[in-house]
Amino acid sequence: MEETKFLETAVKAKEASKKIAALPEELKNKALANIAQNIKNNQHRIFEANQKDLFEGEKLVQEGKLSVSTFNRLKLDENKMRDMIQGIEDIIKLEDPIGKTLLKRQLDDGLILTKISCPIGVLGIIFEARPDVIAQISALAIKSANAVILKGGKESINTNKEIMSVIQEALNKTEGFPPNVLSQVFSRDDVNLMLSMDKYIDLIIPRGGNNLVKFIKENTKIPVLGHADGICHIFTDESADLEKAKRIIIDAKTQYPSACNSVETLLIHKDFKHTEELLEALKDAGITLIDKPESWHKEYSDKILAYKFVNSLEEAINHINEFSSGHTDSIITENKTNAKIFMNTVDSAGVYHNVSTRFADGFRYGFGAEVGISTNKTHARGPVGLEGLTIYKYNLTGNGDIVKDYAEGKKHFNHKDL
Repeated sequence: MEETKFLETAVKAKEASKKIAALPEELKNKALANIAQNIKNNQHRIFEANQKDLFEGEKLVQEGKLSVSTFNRLKLDENKMRDMIQGIEDIIKLEDPIGKTLLKRQLDDGLILTKISCPIGVLGIIFEARPDVIAQISALAIKSANAVILKGGKESINTNKEIMSVIQEALNKTEGFPPNVLSQVFSRDDVNLMLSMDKYIDLIIPRGGNNLVKFIKENTKIPVLGHADGICHIFTDESADLEKAKRIIIDAKTQYPSACNSVETLLIHKDFKHTEELLEALKDAGITLIDKPESWHKEYSDKILAYKFVNSLEEAINHINEFSSGHTDSIITENKTNAKIFMNTVDSAGVYHNVSTRFADGFRYGFGAEVGISTNKTHARGPVGLEGLTIYKYNLTGNGDIVKDYAEGKKHFNHKDL
């Protein structure tokens, strides 16, 4: 897209963000219900478009231009379609995140400060492969009253266009819903243009590999929310239950190996008594084990698992804090004290006890869906749902109040929470 046309898209999105910010919850939910129904009614169109992308994707894999893990994320099957629709329906049921009073404080008699949740504004979403992202993000953006500009990967262009077409059809039939809340761009040049539009775009959210996220962070003034790597760990402590360990690790590695919350490194306490049985069970599950990886900071996105023996809980924690990407890390232990220490000192967005790392997901957290996982330490962390797409403003009401009265001691603050 040429720069003038992209600028027009960005300007329209900014205008739309101001209009959707004022919509009542009932109208936003009506739009979402129409979207869910239209997707149900037009699944065949979306599946047909996805088959075109899969056909082209297979050729790219054979030519070495597309990784197998990316190709696997490209496929939109019946289960993903069901979850996509269910996610929208779940978002409808969630409380409206906009206009909530987060703080109400009397600064002085008749001088009232309130902290109110509000939308961020315009979101720029750049993602690779997974076409179901469009429905998730669109639904979350509408409910949180944000406008969004989406840029998907070229490997899923047919599916992306069809899903957006189905969504826009539903919005066009929703009386009172403003135009240009959702828009889609397609070319590589559009990424650079999006990153330069700091006057119109308030937040960039990348969903893709390390190279994509690194490029985005280095080439924009716009705040970026996301994660570069999914280097997740599981620590099997000395007191770990063998059957729990088998179930959890196999699930975390094989249930969806190319997901960012799939486990990549297994740490095993040297005194764990069932090591051989555990490793054999992992091999029987089709997992390739590596005990001397080239790097401990590696995302395999496949049924490959690096493992290492550690002498103590402290060594496990230190390894995780050094090599983890801050995404999700889990301990398997029957020792509650060790579990508490691990969960308090591992510095990641998700820290688990006796559960699979694959639970790190907005849908599974009850957020309805997510725009991605954030390893940031400001604003939003972990799976980013509705709350992560809001910010807040301070409203102050009084009756002719001025600072001079307080500076000269004529009046005094009483700071009373209401």
